[in-house]
Amino acid sequence: MEPTNPQPVPAAVPPPRPGWWSRNWKWFVPMGCLTFIGIFVAVILLLFVVIFGAMRSSDVYKEAVSRARANPEVTEAMGAPLKEGFFVSGTTNVSGGTGDANLEISISGPKGSGKIYAVAEKAAGQWTYSRLEVVTNGSNQRINLRADTPESE
Repeated sequence: MEPTNPQPVPAAVPPPRPGWWSRNWKWFVPMGCLTFIGIFVAVILLLFVVIFGAMRSSDVYKEAVSRARANPEVTEAMGAPLKEGFFVSGTTNVSGGTGDANLEISISGPKGSGKIYAVAEKAAGQWTYSRLEVVTNGSNQRINLRADTPESE
């Protein structure tokens, strides 16, 4: 018998490797969505920080909180130290030496909490307060913080 020369068996050709998208879409799509959501939330938080930071740095805000901390009636009603809340509501509009402000500032102390209401107008670089008072939560006690009016008003 004659030796047979065996024919090489063709090797099985592996299927082509799938592309990047086929291999990675299951994690890429959710991560992409989460990234966009994260960026959106970060922009909103940055906007809040900038807006509240601007209101907290206004002259009316600083003066109102300073007068509340220095007022003995406020200290008696709420205790010391007096802390401001994070959120400030209202508006401030200043253009050069003129402007107006209408703020509501949350405050609290060891004995209680309340709000400072500050309504002011600025003319010739000077703020004039038409309302500057603390209203305590619970008893609704009103404490006048305006230096230019008698306490009995």
